Amino acid sequence: MTIALIVIVAIIVIAIFYFIAKRNSIISSRNRVDESWSGIDVQLKRRHDLVPNLVETVKGYAEHESQTFEKTTKARAEAMAAQSVGDTAQAEQKLTQALAELKAVAENYPTLRATENFQQLSRNLSELEDEIQASRRIYNSNVQSYNTDIEQFPGSIIANAGDFTKREFFEIEDAERAPVAVDFGTK
Repeated sequence: MTIALIVIVAIIVIAIFYFIAKRNSIISSRNRVDESWSGIDVQLKRRHDLVPNLVETVKGYAEHESQTFEKTTKARAEAMAAQSVGDTAQAEQKLTQALAELKAVAENYPTLRATENFQQLSRNLSELEDEIQASRRIYNSNVQSYNTDIEQFPGSIIANAGDFTKREFFEIEDAERAPVAVDFGTK
């Protein structure tokens, strides 16, 4: 009788320790997702800060391209206002497309492309795009790990009890994959 009681108590203690360890593991995973999102957020804010300088630099050479400038400015404002991961991804996609169009406009002005300011802004933007992609990969990897933790048994039971919810992936199409539509109004 005492051996059975000891076995039952041991099983209960092991179950409690397992529950605590698994819950802590899920919390750690969730915190990695939050931390990696903050890394993306920092890069996106740096990108948003760079956009007005790029627009103003191109605007000085191509004043008649006001529609492109307005589109870029509007896309930046939407990206800055986005709250959820899905909304941010959608807004950043629009901003990426608008920046690609802005770069296409700049391609038609060799004197603009030759200016040191434009070259520096372009380099900064390219570096930021690379950093955003790297941060996005880290974030999505952490989301995949976290979502797996909370969906697999017995983690799903612990996740449901702890109100842990699935996180969205952050997907942005690469600008190189999407065709840039630029209309100069000449036909």
